[in-house]
Amino acid sequence: MHLIISIVGKSHSGKTTLLESLIAEIKRRGYKVAIVKHSHHADDLDKADKDTWRFTKAGSELSAINSLDHLAIYRRVNHYFDPQEISDFILWDYDLILTEGFKSSNYPKIEVHRAEQGQDLVTDPRQLLAVVTDESLDVKVPQLSRDDIHGIADLIEKEVLSRRGKNDIDLVVDGVNVPLNPSLEDLLVRTLSAMVPARPGNGRVKSLHLSMRRQA
Repeated sequence: MHLIISIVGKSHSGKTTLLESLIAEIKRRGYKVAIVKHSHHADDLDKADKDTWRFTKAGSELSAINSLDHLAIYRRVNHYFDPQEISDFILWDYDLILTEGFKSSNYPKIEVHRAEQGQDLVTDPRQLLAVVTDESLDVKVPQLSRDDIHGIADLIEKEVLSRRGKNDIDLVVDGVNVPLNPSLEDLLVRTLSAMVPARPGNGRVKSLHLSMRRQA
């Protein structure tokens, strides 16, 4: 499964501004990062009278718009997608996924805190990776200044590096992610890698996407 870290906090705590700086720093270090933002408003996703909006209103389950350097996909859904569900959908290879919001999810979280909003945090202490704060708090995790982008990126990079050398296997059956034990993951990696024709260079397969669809 993908490494997912959620940036959470109260409204107007500075989550988006922090993410902008983190994205630039993490990219500078050579990592590919994807961002998933939680929104309560459908209008944030597609604007009325745009072509994709018209296609959706007409009944399309998915609409995509493609330009020279961008691809935007609008998919009709019947529930809030968990970030892991989104990662299963997009499939492309990223070193990590950062989310803005999703404070009720089970992913490790970095909370952005402002003293003026009160000392209580929104994150379950068991899921708290660090706090970006402008005051000292009584918590047992690292506390960093919002200006310490390098230090926050160091903490995230440590999480990325801790997964290096491990296999990420996602088995999704009828839209549901199926957990795999390590021995089965290893078996699948060795079996599928052996079936793929040799690649240029060292021949090592870095990523593989296999999809099966059975007509009802």
